[in-house]
Amino acid sequence: MRFISATFLLLGSSACLAETVTITSPNGNIIVQVNDDKEQVEYSVSFKDQMVIEPSVLGLVFKEQASFTSNFKIDNTKTNTQRSEWQQPWGEQTVIKDHHNYASITLKNSQLPNHQANKGWFSELISPTPATLNAQYTLEVKVFDDGIGFRYLVPKQDGFEHIELIKEATEFTIANAHDTTAYWIPARGWNRYEYTYNETPLSEAAHIHTPATFKTKNNVHLSIHEAALVDYAAMTLNQRRPGKYIADLTPWSDGVAVKSDNGLTSSWRTIQIAENAAELLNSHLILNLNEPNKLGDVSWVKPGKYVGIWWEMHINKSTWGSGEKHGATTQNTKYFMDFASEYGFDGVLVEGWNIGWDGDWFFNGDVFSFTENYDDFDINALSEYGNDKGAKLIGHHETSGNVTNYRNQMQDALDLYKKHGVEQIKTGYVADGGNIKRIDENGIVRKEWHDGQFMVNEYLFNVTEAAKRKISINTHEPIKDTGLRRTYPNWLSREGARGQEFNAWGNPPNPPEHLPMLAFTRMLSGPMDFTPGIFDMGFNGLEADKNRPQTTLAKQLAAYVVLYSPIQMAADLPENYLAKRDAFQFILDVPTDWTKSIGLAGEVGDFVVMARQAKQTERYSGDDWFVGAVTNEDARTVDISLDFLDANKQYEAQIYRDGDNAHWETNPYEYVIETQQVTSKDKMTLKLAASGGTAIRFKAL
Repeated sequence: MRFISATFLLLGSSACLAETVTITSPNGNIIVQVNDDKEQVEYSVSFKDQMVIEPSVLGLVFKEQASFTSNFKIDNTKTNTQRSEWQQPWGEQTVIKDHHNYASITLKNSQLPNHQANKGWFSELISPTPATLNAQYTLEVKVFDDGIGFRYLVPKQDGFEHIELIKEATEFTIANAHDTTAYWIPARGWNRYEYTYNETPLSEAAHIHTPATFKTKNNVHLSIHEAALVDYAAMTLNQRRPGKYIADLTPWSDGVAVKSDNGLTSSWRTIQIAENAAELLNSHLILNLNEPNKLGDVSWVKPGKYVGIWWEMHINKSTWGSGEKHGATTQNTKYFMDFASEYGFDGVLVEGWNIGWDGDWFFNGDVFSFTENYDDFDINALSEYGNDKGAKLIGHHETSGNVTNYRNQMQDALDLYKKHGVEQIKTGYVADGGNIKRIDENGIVRKEWHDGQFMVNEYLFNVTEAAKRKISINTHEPIKDTGLRRTYPNWLSREGARGQEFNAWGNPPNPPEHLPMLAFTRMLSGPMDFTPGIFDMGFNGLEADKNRPQTTLAKQLAAYVVLYSPIQMAADLPENYLAKRDAFQFILDVPTDWTKSIGLAGEVGDFVVMARQAKQTERYSGDDWFVGAVTNEDARTVDISLDFLDANKQYEAQIYRDGDNAHWETNPYEYVIETQQVTSKDKMTLKLAASGGTAIRFKAL
């Protein structure tokens, strides 16, 4: 297959040759062109003969060196095609296919401009040396059937022994922007990624986080994000003109975006492309752009389900801090461990066990101890009790954004958990955006962003240190996921969006559209620890204006299939599950590790239907399939084909659906459990109530 070409154009009297490099997807539907026939190098992307990314600038701007913008020309191009398969040790899909066409494009400065020829932000301040003006960089491009990825590589070279990157010139110019809808949350805000999603004309999505999803008038869906974010600043999208976004890198406290003494490798800029919303769910592009597992044998990384001392604090039944209502007591933890053991949960999360939670803990990052427990929490006795029960203690480290305090204690804290057989830790970095506390080498307090280069490296340091002790990490208030679970499989899950806790106290709580919106936005980046499974909707009363899950109970069940995570919490109190023991059975039956996952149907923010096949383990046969369907505030009927089932098997469909009169506002508890025998030749009609759902186990007979 011919997938790359180069076209040369004679430009004016200078007799300079312009070049265009063309790379296509294996199926020929996506075409990427990189050309140097203008002042700055540009790229464009088309899908099925229609432009989706119009010519957009590429380049880098440095603090000291001449910018990699004007006067760069394509020097040489290397190409290849890759077709392979690889296996995840755990995941939404066991076998991942990687089929792409690749180009490595070296770009060099075509002339030696004077000082004024540098047209970057700092042109008046910089006196570039001839060495920096002769510098080069490489643009790597990979084109898959489901989208593209590209990144910059700046080798260590004369004049670039130390690099301080101010910004990228990278643009994403979305075609027909005036007819395009955007689904987005604001970037660089105080609440990090924890905002309700907006559905607006693209022009209103000014400065936004990725993944950001777009739908054109022709129903083409795009999702812009990044992959393999390591030792670099996270990218946001800043709309400078209607439809024209620039890659806006989150800076250090001194304004520099990226610092390096060993060259520079950006994360991959990714554009997933699909002709309908459901196909976005079936993309593995971001995973494919990450490096293979670096940890070796990771059989010790174990997906599973857990319960914990958590929700009761959010609904004010108990407290994180010490006192009469302290939740993290030895007695309470044993109660949860007994419940977990009886019903087959793998672990018990305990928050509030360690010194530092008293007072306004949001601002207490200086006083947290990660090795000292409160007097009413016996970590020695509880770790032994949990190990005996088969419901292990799940660790918790809340930093309140003081990462220096945590870093100074991290080794001892991880060693303590290793000593007690703890295999998973939930970490927390609660702090306003831009308010991460770092104490520099001179003892000066610096304030950083959660998604700047400093924190990108800090999160990964925590993960790799945990891996040395065979401990897995679930990061809250995280850096966004960029597929690094492939490279570091002990990075189990993250938060990075509004989770269930916002239904306890958020203003407003998560709206009915939240789950079907997450599926096509945040979830495209990787697993989320959403903490589903609330059965008591009326802890504040059932009125619509109260803090409560704006869902039916059946939708809470369906979330276990729709929202992927290798670790899933049954977030509600044990007594609430026992009060609805029949519905609780679905939570007990649903796995968290899968052989296959298929997006069957959906529209962004409206509804979504997911099908997943259970992975064979000691607990699961690997023959069963599960389906989850959720809708927004609109009741709807969705027809699905069961052709994903094994053609040679019969199944008992165990259906947990909304009752005929169910409604999230007026009747959230009405559900029906029914069974029917089906095969792959059958179709099924799903009736979803307002903010309702359906959860199905297809049990192989």
